[in-house]
Amino acid sequence: MSDSDLIKLYSARILGLAADIPHLGRLPAPQGTARRRSPLCGSTVTADVVVKDGKVAEFAQDVKACALGQASAAVLGQVVLGRSLPELQAARDALRAMLKDGGPVPSAPFQGYEVLLPARDYKNRHASILLALEAVCEAMEAAQAAA
Repeated sequence: MSDSDLIKLYSARILGLAADIPHLGRLPAPQGTARRRSPLCGSTVTADVVVKDGKVAEFAQDVKACALGQASAAVLGQVVLGRSLPELQAARDALRAMLKDGGPVPSAPFQGYEVLLPARDYKNRHASILLALEAVCEAMEAAQAAA
């Protein structure tokens, strides 16, 4: 990876998001929890949710990831409250398609993932970028199964 490639990939916007991740930490009494890990790089995200009326009412995330995984978690943290499982699954699937298949940026309110478009070319980073959305989807599924 050349220096110019690194500069493009780790833009000021990505680094800014990574430095300011909303909802960091853990919930004291989550209804659903999921931990996702990328075997390639070792990044992990643990998501806790409390669900009311089928939507995320409370959310926390413990993020131990590279700057790209952190930026992805930050984008999620900005919009996760009030989202349903189908909305989150659609965002996860759209982000995966954006990265792996050249698909469009996820639709509103998840359009903030456009900041990660430069990561399309770096397949070894895709798993870390997907962790936060995968973890919140699994946490929502766990909460609904326990209800």
